[in-house]
Amino acid sequence: MGAIRSVEGGPLRRTARGAGRVLRAPFTAAARGVRRATHAHGAGESGLGKLIELHAVNSAGDMLITVALASTVFFSVPTDQARGRVALYLAVTMAPFTLLAPVIGPLLDRLPHGRRAAMAGAMLTRALLALTMSGAVATGGLELYPAALGVLVASKAYGVVRSAVVPRLLPPRISLVKANSRVTLGGLLATGVAAPLGAGLHTIGPEFPLYGAFVVFILGTVLSFSLPHKVDSAKGEARARLVSGEPSAYRRTPAPGGKTGAKRWKAGKKSSKKNGKKNGKKNGNKKNKPPGLRTVGSSVLHALQANSALRMLSGFLTFFLAFLLRVHPLGGLSPAFSLGVVAVAAGGGNALGTAIGALLRSRGPEKTIALVLTVSLGTAVVAALFYGPFFVVVVAAVAGISQALGKQSLDSLIQRDVPEAVRTSAFARSETLLQMSWVVGGAIGILLPLNGTLGMAVAAAVLALGVATAVRGLLAAARRGSPHPRVA
Repeated sequence: MGAIRSVEGGPLRRTARGAGRVLRAPFTAAARGVRRATHAHGAGESGLGKLIELHAVNSAGDMLITVALASTVFFSVPTDQARGRVALYLAVTMAPFTLLAPVIGPLLDRLPHGRRAAMAGAMLTRALLALTMSGAVATGGLELYPAALGVLVASKAYGVVRSAVVPRLLPPRISLVKANSRVTLGGLLATGVAAPLGAGLHTIGPEFPLYGAFVVFILGTVLSFSLPHKVDSAKGEARARLVSGEPSAYRRTPAPGGKTGAKRWKAGKKSSKKNGKKNGKKNGNKKNKPPGLRTVGSSVLHALQANSALRMLSGFLTFFLAFLLRVHPLGGLSPAFSLGVVAVAAGGGNALGTAIGALLRSRGPEKTIALVLTVSLGTAVVAALFYGPFFVVVVAAVAGISQALGKQSLDSLIQRDVPEAVRTSAFARSETLLQMSWVVGGAIGILLPLNGTLGMAVAAAVLALGVATAVRGLLAAARRGSPHPRVA
């Protein structure tokens, strides 16, 4: 017995422990590095770091499900049959989603005290649906599509709640646009890791990426409840309406005693009532109409119009180029490699746009949105006139950069111009509108004939509509400047 103890506690055991530490060292060092990056500049204390990690888990799970669906719906059959399957996918999932999407924002507006539970519910729903889809993904049966619709709705519901949560977790030293940049970049990095992992799992079997997604989303369910309790607080919040105009009771009436937030609005409302009574006596005791719902303002509305055009472009290119490059790959490349090149260009552009947005520090958001929308239009026009492999990659990269910069600038405008009392609601509703725009663009992409020049011309037309409706208003708003101080 003594000999056994000496072996267990002697050099052999110490060697095994040392080897274990050496093998674990790269992973533990990477984990510590990620934690330092996500928790830097006060993000760890405020809870933003945990949200970044949660969003990375969300993005990884979505990518694993995307890999599983793409292998079944798109890559496993000839192009003509794949187009029919994707059209069916759009009809069964995207079409109902366009009806459900307008409901998501207002519904989540009514659940301000349960945001952590809502995010956990979105994660758990996708975990269970991933298991459900694993039985149908190999055959491509019709039962796959209702489950895919559920995954899509849960994913977008998470996105809406996440946009509403970010303002609650801002550290003092980080602006909202920079915080959103961090969250987005964390998701992009996780997507880049999950894509090859999903491809590797698919080589084992078509259902294995979905098993991986189940594990990832279960982890996300647990992480959702690790967010700070203030995420569930709705103190000082109200509901916003995505129309132009100024909230008269909130902005035009001075705030007694320097009050802010909901107290300021209530004080302004009382003051407006008093002024209304006085004016009523002067005008024959006519009753003044009560102030309407608070609105997001013209700058935010034009920014939403521009971002809707950019998001529609993203959805269009995703589906149109996926089929176009299967039939007409980039010069000298295989269809799969062509799709990979375009995907890398779009993803790299998105990451670059996110980094540029953080460096710009939200300066001139109206001009930034107008610039990226105009540059995207010019690129699409040139690609339509001189269609070729080079311009396809350029359009994908520019679309990625423009979408990232446009969304961050929109976040900056909401932060600057929308009162705190309705800011969370504005984030939720704007995210829903952008998701709907992506769906519309995807539908156009799947229905369009596979002609590269025609496709780029349609992309240019979509962007031209955005330029016509938004750029003039954005530049006018930039010249006027903001009547409200920028919130750090």
